[in-house]
Amino acid sequence: MSYARPAQDARSSRPAISVVAHRGASEDAPEHTLAAYRKAIEDGADALECDVRLTADGHLVCVHDRRVNRTSNGRGAVSALELADLAALDFGSWKDELAAAGRAVDPSEEPDRQTDDPERTSVLTLERLLELVADADRRVELAIETKHPTRWAGQVEERLVDLLARFGHTKPGAGADRTSQVRVMSFSARSLHRVRAAAPDIPGVYLMQFLTPRHRDGRLPPGVGIAGPGVRILRAHPEYVAKAHRAGHQVHVWTVNDPSDVELCQELGVDAVITNRPKQVRRQLGLG
Repeated sequence: MSYARPAQDARSSRPAISVVAHRGASEDAPEHTLAAYRKAIEDGADALECDVRLTADGHLVCVHDRRVNRTSNGRGAVSALELADLAALDFGSWKDELAAAGRAVDPSEEPDRQTDDPERTSVLTLERLLELVADADRRVELAIETKHPTRWAGQVEERLVDLLARFGHTKPGAGADRTSQVRVMSFSARSLHRVRAAAPDIPGVYLMQFLTPRHRDGRLPPGVGIAGPGVRILRAHPEYVAKAHRAGHQVHVWTVNDPSDVELCQELGVDAVITNRPKQVRRQLGLG
């Protein structure tokens, strides 16, 4: 399934590379916070990427790690905590503490001014992120990664499809090209199969950390149309992009932050780059 693209590459007739904000504009704001996603939209990102996990009381929240220890002032597994437990935690001040310790981040991230902002510190539900996308003044796509393994197994996909249905994303795209605004990504082929079985119009992205022999020729799991290789795969196997394209698949690469990797992706003709730095990457690609 194809996607709308924001512009044409000035050097060819090829559609411009889509720039996807990894956990929001996560270089400038705490990952997976509303502030990070607002910043990504302001920076011109074509799409937003998020990870989702299911809480003990059945809510999908945007948290990458299995446990909340790294990105909050709490402890414990997301799957063992209720939404109210997560809502009581601070998911943003760790970023400001890095700034205070001398790490290079955006100058606007001054701890004394930012830590009281709930959009920088509160846990984000997928429902709230979907509302943000729906309220945007332009088309913003959403790439949702399901995390596995999890104690909730197929319940994650079930809740995800139900929520996407509420926002009208399980139907064919409404645009002239009928492209979907939402796609689901996973390292788990089983997860993608569950989503496709329940909502066949939602595209799937098969994420790859390593290029296994069965996928070296560009093939993907049945029903999946987008390859999601890590940028290290492209460094080691640059020919993979052409092979995936010949097999009829798109290629969305993660996590592309270094200018040399952006240049490599541009040279190889990938379809999307997932980055913590959407504003800078768009500028390098000549998109803004």
